[in-house]
Amino acid sequence: MLNSTWKHLLHCLLLFSLLALFLIYSRSHNVYTDPWTTYGPLLTSVLYFLRFLIFLALPQILFNFFGLVLYNAFPGRVMLCGSPLFLPFICVRIVTRGDYPELVRRNVLRNMNVCLGAGLANFCIEVVTDRTIGLGRARRIREIVVPKQYRTKSGALFKARALQYCLEDGVNTLHNDDWVVHLDEETLLTKDSVRGIMNFVLNGRHLFGQGVITYAKDPIVNWWTTLADSYRVADDMGKLRLQFKLFHKPLFGWKGSFQA
Repeated sequence: MLNSTWKHLLHCLLLFSLLALFLIYSRSHNVYTDPWTTYGPLLTSVLYFLRFLIFLALPQILFNFFGLVLYNAFPGRVMLCGSPLFLPFICVRIVTRGDYPELVRRNVLRNMNVCLGAGLANFCIEVVTDRTIGLGRARRIREIVVPKQYRTKSGALFKARALQYCLEDGVNTLHNDDWVVHLDEETLLTKDSVRGIMNFVLNGRHLFGQGVITYAKDPIVNWWTTLADSYRVADDMGKLRLQFKLFHKPLFGWKGSFQA
């Protein structure tokens, strides 16, 4: 079986091959015509302006390319760089509208077992919901129902509103040195992702980070939607990975899930 380095080299070879094929078959063999004479000054200026607009995407294209090439796209198993005993408290905060309570309950239990199996001990799972889920009382699980009448000072809505409610006095139970990992209701943790979070916190060099989300680990329900989401994985592994590795800032943005 190929190791991660060989897999990454083959991944880069495939990327370069696709780029080469595109360049070869996209060549134009048309006879040159002077656009200023053919279309006139006004229309030619508009057409050139529209063509130059594509350069607005150049920074993101370059970040995507170098992120996919410079960093191993097939990392091996994550090893802990320190003892979990030295970890501060970690809160796994899940945001949901509460439309699918059974899904939330199932994923909370699964993520709880993954965290325990990865060696994480000082943590809890908070579920912030617009509708009651009915998680019951458990030692590490807390359900927070956002009141319908609640309004933020900035007028934020949806997920931002729910997350702000968690920070209000009388609701927030965390301390300033605690960490929060944000997940969506359908996001599932793995032992490697939990170990990666622990390493990030133990490292202590940065205030926030973000991980890669994949969409084909479990049995695939719908191939079309899974393939449609595959570009988001490339975005995580390319542009977003490079911006955090080099600048440690969300220069192009970041996701609403799997961030600490």
